[in-house]
Amino acid sequence: MGRPKQFDPDVAVERAMDVFWRKGYAATTPQDLVDELGIGKGSLYNTFGSKHALFERALARYRASQAEWLAELLDHPGTAKDRLRGALEALVELDLGDPDRRGCMAVNAAAESAPSDAETADTVRKMFARTEGAFRATVEEGQRAGEIDGGRDAAALAAWLLATVIGMRVMAKTAEDATQLRRVVDAVMGSL
Repeated sequence: MGRPKQFDPDVAVERAMDVFWRKGYAATTPQDLVDELGIGKGSLYNTFGSKHALFERALARYRASQAEWLAELLDHPGTAKDRLRGALEALVELDLGDPDRRGCMAVNAAAESAPSDAETADTVRKMFARTEGAFRATVEEGQRAGEIDGGRDAAALAAWLLATVIGMRVMAKTAEDATQLRRVVDAVMGSL
């Protein structure tokens, strides 16, 4: 009989998420994970199976937390346009407030791993679809309220908002300040 686990796997996934988010999948070594999680390599592999399996769990954790965060932002009181602006501005503040400028873990994973990793691509695709769905629901609400032109394709607007967010998350990694990103937000909101 093996020794009982001396660590909480959920806490380990959370810590691993931070390492992968900061360094990327390829640059994260098993030793980085062992050091950050405070466990032995045997425990790492016995619990999670592989570095890739732990990465997928970390990415799934990120997807769940970010989707919940965005849903809360879009569920605030106010008009649909105000909530969309609030979500875009919150993303700017989140990204620029991060001293490591990690950006979006899903966007990072899409750029780094998705072309050669079907499982990562699927996880990221699901996150993007969920985000796009939240944007679409808010756009449709704005159309019903008459604040967004009802003749415009809500699905296309939602896809455009998603693409804008992805671009903004990348731009924020190198932005000196919020000026350019706020111009993007203003342009998007002026175009809705």
